[in-house]
Amino acid sequence: MTSGTNTVQRLDQQLRLLSSSSRPRSMASQYTSRLIGAANTLEHRVYIEQNGSVISPFHDIPLFADQNQGIFNMVVEVPRWTNAKMEISKEEAFNPIKQDIKKGKLRFVRNCFPHHGYIWNYGAFPQTWEDPTQSHAETKARGDNDPLDVCEIGEQVGYVGQVKQVKVLGIMALLDEGETDWKVIVVDVQDPLASKLNDIEDVERHLPGLIRATNEWFRIYKIPDGKPENTFAFSGEAKNKKYAMEIIHECNEAWRRLITGDSPARTASYDLSIRNITIQNSPGFVVRSDPSYTNIPPDSRLHPGPIDPSVSKWFYISSAQV
Repeated sequence: MTSGTNTVQRLDQQLRLLSSSSRPRSMASQYTSRLIGAANTLEHRVYIEQNGSVISPFHDIPLFADQNQGIFNMVVEVPRWTNAKMEISKEEAFNPIKQDIKKGKLRFVRNCFPHHGYIWNYGAFPQTWEDPTQSHAETKARGDNDPLDVCEIGEQVGYVGQVKQVKVLGIMALLDEGETDWKVIVVDVQDPLASKLNDIEDVERHLPGLIRATNEWFRIYKIPDGKPENTFAFSGEAKNKKYAMEIIHECNEAWRRLITGDSPARTASYDLSIRNITIQNSPGFVVRSDPSYTNIPPDSRLHPGPIDPSVSKWFYISSAQV
């Protein structure tokens, strides 16, 4: 039995103990999105529903979709080729997805030639957390206080709030403003190439140039906003599936400490919502009759608001290695 297999089994055993539900492990169809307000506005939120009831994509969606097959759930925050910096709100109750805000304005990533928007379906693994109080032994940098980031490289463009079933291929370690910001490389299990993509070396074989482009994208995407080029640990190398599985295990363990109260959800530097409806041994567990749950607004989707034309501008970065 491989180390990767052992890691998968350990993860699933822990999640079975934490979760009070008996949900099936293969369940794409039961997740839907509840949209509040208009996209491209400050008020817009995307809640995730399971069978019509709001759940937390941070805490209630299980990390595994199918433990026996090593298939994970991934929450899509940013569909490929879009620019709006959508992310799971760690601070709001039940963690809806919203657009990031900087200086009171909605945040859009810049188009750094030759890239347009995000070059993969970008999102997060549920039930993971990069603990900002812990430094990784090899990167020598603390976690970024977010769920574990995921780049899904399949051919289909996703949508905000989609829950994809994916297989892990590898991982990259971005050092973003002094923090470790892991990027897990995955593929949708329904993708035509999924059966041929089983580890990181398969990506270069079947999708040549994608890992190099991913490295470049993360290095330069903040330069148009006046920030320095990001760096990577491991000289920018994408580590293999086995290494990725160990990082996922560490981040799931960190989340377990957070959700059970072993790690504080509120400190002087952050205030995270751990409200959930499935993990009864969590101090954040709430019953469905709780006002914080019943007051979640109903679907009120509107036509998207306008996007400033400047978002479409291309930036030419002299340091980009094309």
